[in-house]
Amino acid sequence: MKRLIAASIACMIPAGAALAQSPTGEWRVKDGTADIRVVDCGGAMWGVIAWTKGGPNNTDTDKNNPDPALRDRPVMGLPILINMHASEGRWEGSVYNAENGKTYDANISLVSPDVLQIEGCVLGFLCGGENWTRQPLPKGAPSDKAVCAKLVK
Repeated sequence: MKRLIAASIACMIPAGAALAQSPTGEWRVKDGTADIRVVDCGGAMWGVIAWTKGGPNNTDTDKNNPDPALRDRPVMGLPILINMHASEGRWEGSVYNAENGKTYDANISLVSPDVLQIEGCVLGFLCGGENWTRQPLPKGAPSDKAVCAKLVK
């Protein structure tokens, strides 16, 4: 019986370790002003603003977007991690900074199961980043498939 329990526990460890390798989920940014929902859309990671300190009725818009046609879109649901693909233990793609309306080369990587590091670079060598902390997925949050449907068209 003890062997059966030990074997069952041993079988569960790899599955948990595999899940810990994914950046999908909800992440609180360093200054605590927003949560980013990271989803896997067909093998590419995308991240959208899922919560802000302004709450669910936040009326902020993407006012700094360089495209005038996009300046009225709400920040809630705004994609900021864009088309990030796996590459040597991290995911590489782009990050959109709604504060200045610019998009940068970026990568994300898991520091631990509950800490996601994001790094953005200008000119390929001027880089900066921060760590985000995993948050529980809120009750009633849309499925990953629903989030992806709004992003990848």
